[in-house]
Amino acid sequence: MSEAARETSCDWTVTGMDCGSCATKIKDAVARLPGVSGVEVGIMTERLRLTLDEAQTGRDKIEKTVRALGYQIAPRAAGEKKDSVLPGAHDGHGHDHAAHEGHDHAGHDHGPKAASAKRDDSGHGSPGHVHDDPADRGKRWYQTAKGKLVIFTALLLGAACVIEYLAPEIGKWAFVAACLIGVAPVAQRAFAALRMGQPFTIESLMTIAAIGALFINAAEEAALVVFLFAVGEVLEGVAAGKARDGIRALANLVPKTAQLVTGDTTREVPAASLAIGQTVLVRPGDRIPADGEIVDGTSGVDESPVTGESVPKTRGPGDAVFAGAINTEAALRVKVTKGAEDNTIARIIRLVEEAEEARAPTERFIDRFSRWYMPAIVAVAALVVVVPPLAFGQPWDTWVYRGLALLLIGCPCALVISVPASIASAMSTGARRGLLMKGGAVIEAAAKVDVVTFDKTGTLTHGRPQVTDLVPFGATTEAELLAVAAGVETGSSHPLAIAILNKAKEAGVSALPSQDAKALMGKGVVATVGGAAAFVSSPRYAMEHGGLDGLSLRHATIYEEDGKTAVAVFREKTPLGLIAMRDEPRADAKEAVRQLTAMGVTSIILTGDNPRTAAAIAGSLGLKFEADMMPEDKLAYIREIGTQGGVMMIGDGINDAPALKQASVGVAMGSGTDVALETADAAILRDRVTDIPATIRLSRAAMANIRQNVTIALGLKAVFLVTSVFGLTGLWIAILADTGATVLVTLNALRLLRFNPEREA
Repeated sequence: MSEAARETSCDWTVTGMDCGSCATKIKDAVARLPGVSGVEVGIMTERLRLTLDEAQTGRDKIEKTVRALGYQIAPRAAGEKKDSVLPGAHDGHGHDHAAHEGHDHAGHDHGPKAASAKRDDSGHGSPGHVHDDPADRGKRWYQTAKGKLVIFTALLLGAACVIEYLAPEIGKWAFVAACLIGVAPVAQRAFAALRMGQPFTIESLMTIAAIGALFINAAEEAALVVFLFAVGEVLEGVAAGKARDGIRALANLVPKTAQLVTGDTTREVPAASLAIGQTVLVRPGDRIPADGEIVDGTSGVDESPVTGESVPKTRGPGDAVFAGAINTEAALRVKVTKGAEDNTIARIIRLVEEAEEARAPTERFIDRFSRWYMPAIVAVAALVVVVPPLAFGQPWDTWVYRGLALLLIGCPCALVISVPASIASAMSTGARRGLLMKGGAVIEAAAKVDVVTFDKTGTLTHGRPQVTDLVPFGATTEAELLAVAAGVETGSSHPLAIAILNKAKEAGVSALPSQDAKALMGKGVVATVGGAAAFVSSPRYAMEHGGLDGLSLRHATIYEEDGKTAVAVFREKTPLGLIAMRDEPRADAKEAVRQLTAMGVTSIILTGDNPRTAAAIAGSLGLKFEADMMPEDKLAYIREIGTQGGVMMIGDGINDAPALKQASVGVAMGSGTDVALETADAAILRDRVTDIPATIRLSRAAMANIRQNVTIALGLKAVFLVTSVFGLTGLWIAILADTGATVLVTLNALRLLRFNPEREA
């Protein structure tokens, strides 16, 4: 078996990460194991993903390593996505037990036991840098493991104060005992990290500072620092939990059960078990349990949980509906069209979850910076300790104390969490409004966009043109023209094809039998109709292949000057006629262009339509255009202007996929094809053009928030580094500065959850 064949993609849920250093610690420890590659750790989504050669390292070794660092870990089974791809979405334990049947759970406590368990199979107790227990979700802070630790250390500190008051001669030793008891689990975790080649962790710095303070007779302050450290852990956990809640709430949009229709009866089944083709009953007030198509009933459907669109829309037979949308008026029967793992909500969650891997350049830089920053701080602290006493005869106690304060200041937790916290909040805000972005790299790129290029059909326009004119040539009748055109277009989902098929249906014309339909990219469609080739194409292509003469081309030109799209229908060297269609601009397209212009962003239409039709649309909207563009032309154009700055491409069709990929940011309209949605970097679920400036506005707000966070983190560090060196602040201020910075940047990031990207600044 080849080496590549032995490698397996593995996926775990890791609970308890509350800051950037947690993710770094896990990633570094796991990456050191033989046979491990491609390690990705998501803080907000609590996910560990890697590629593993199990011949060198088993999965149990990965789990043991993570637990040794003090975190809880459970595998994500392949089928778990059917319930949720976010931990804790459906139960309080962060993963689906049923999905893990047959897996040896020895060593990790689940369910209610997790709340009271104090030890795992690695022998590491839960105090110290205690990480979030999934069973603690929804509890008040003092009911959680972290909260109980704070209360315990507070009692130790209080007891020491009482003892010192009643018996001053042994008061010092009471504080020493309080410090040692409180710091013991922290030291245990520091030693575990040290064994894995990670000497510079917050636990190690905390342990050195606390023990060092005891050696210089600062037992009271050492005990206070241990207590403040525990308080900081609670605050960090609460802040990180709030940041995750917005993302985790997405998974709760889909109901847990559904009313499955079987013949004349209905029965309740798990929504995750629904299969494509089954029919479900959705009663008024219920959430729709799956993506599907209405087969019976007409009702108002509130899609705001999915798209953010607040006004319910009337939906009837044949209309598509989203999982998570709310039926507001009458009972509906819905045929399931997508499995639970592929419905709209699941796709949104996967985008959010996988987005953490697409890290922003700023985040990658900070990650690299933090790796040499901590060793540098330790080196500076060592110099502060030894240089003044040795070189200038200063007292050792004073400079050891200041060096220990520097160690506590040096932890980069706030700096490391500053970017992912902002990115997660921005993605959560966007997802609630139907604005999906695939990660920090996309957000950073969108914030720098200064040119937006639009596909026309289905993007700036509704993508639902209607036939306005039928012009048969020679002896061909309108019915014959429609029958051939409908035969060529049968089975196509292109907007122009649908317009022709709808017109044939309205006219009572049956499409001729056809086969071997083939798209002529950007030019038209050819199929075998009635035993011979037939074409529906652009007038230019028809002219080149004998499908139009000069007079007929003039007819097409007249329609195009009116802003209509004309297509030629012909057989080999035999023109059959022209069909003209019009696709009106979306109602909000002009407002979107105005907002983009006000933001300093240039808007351009890139369309395969003729210049006259493009000019009619562009003129009404007040933007530039490029017409007669093949997919390769769009690609080349975006590549060219991309050398001058950030370019965002908006499209909805398969032919837009190359341009979407080439652009700095490719955005797919929600009504577009799956190919466009998968290729694009972002998606607009509401089909509103004004969501394009909203996406840019949200991205710019996120980057401004990141800059604020970095300034807060580095600014506080700089101030307290200086004050610690000059003896103006001590150990307890140092730990407050470290914890305070982490909490401040997280709370600042949470402000993005209330940001409204639709409101102009």
